[in-house]
Amino acid sequence: MKDGEVFGKTQAGEVIPRFTIRGGGLTANIIGWGAVIQDLRLAGHDAPLVLGYGRLEDYEKDTTYFGAVVGRYANRIRDGRFTLFGTRYQADRNFLGRHLLHGGSDGFSRRPWSVSLHGRDFVTLTLHDPDGTMGFTGALEVTCTYRLKIPGTLSVELTATTDQPTPCNLTQHSYFNLDNGGAGDILGHRLMLNGSAYLPVDGDMIPTGVVAPVDGTPFDFRQARPLRADASGEPFAYDSNFCLAASRGTLKQAAWVQGAASGVEMEVWTTEPGLQLYVGQHVSPLVPGLDGIAYKPFSGLCLEPQIWPDAPNRPYFPQATLLPGEAYHHVTEYRFRMM
Repeated sequence: MKDGEVFGKTQAGEVIPRFTIRGGGLTANIIGWGAVIQDLRLAGHDAPLVLGYGRLEDYEKDTTYFGAVVGRYANRIRDGRFTLFGTRYQADRNFLGRHLLHGGSDGFSRRPWSVSLHGRDFVTLTLHDPDGTMGFTGALEVTCTYRLKIPGTLSVELTATTDQPTPCNLTQHSYFNLDNGGAGDILGHRLMLNGSAYLPVDGDMIPTGVVAPVDGTPFDFRQARPLRADASGEPFAYDSNFCLAASRGTLKQAAWVQGAASGVEMEVWTTEPGLQLYVGQHVSPLVPGLDGIAYKPFSGLCLEPQIWPDAPNRPYFPQATLLPGEAYHHVTEYRFRMM
């Protein structure tokens, strides 16, 4: 707990620390529950940049994954089933009682992480995920390093190793509001997204298997425009994977966002081949968030870099299988500036 503070105790009595890191004009609070970014501030902008809570008990009850690292498999797997080297596995079915979402009901966002290293501008958290947890094969050793860099950059580095073949797909699940911390909606935010294709989904939000071009659809963000895409002015409930590449690669810009009124801009750079855009239409917590703000639907948007959803069941999607002797290595940077 040296240089940190006690954020709270879980219902099971586990002490959860909070660490404050500073650098590049940013200040972030990181907690050991779910490796959560609890708060993020930019010098010259009064409001928080992310949605979050002031109490640990609210994170334990939360169902929105505010600020957490999610895994072992981010996003959805149809029926919670996958096959590796001829063996079929059944993972937790925590979404609609039929499918896997974000690693299951006891995924990485729902557990205490250990803080292994920390300094003024960084903190590294670790998690041991035992073999068989949530139906996943193999023990996984996971690290998450948050680092604040010049200029205005929050770097997220996720690594993992395994002792058996297993799906591994992690992402950072912060909700961003670049105007007022979530007091108003994000529908006036302007978004540019470097995806020329997206994954249509069925009624259960599972990819149909089609990789569809964005041309002529509400999913075309190749030129910056407001999120409020419907001609009638009604919100469009985005919760979709945009296809950036065929595999993990070098760090490249995936998206740019600008607040409607604040002048704050954010770029998203990532190594990952997919980016899930979610505009928070289901956000409606029962308790206030940071600075006492009462969050509502569309109070924040998520830009989640990851492998494409349901990839274990779609061999022509970018694959997420991690083998013993390999290292999973995912880097995402959120770069902020005031205009």
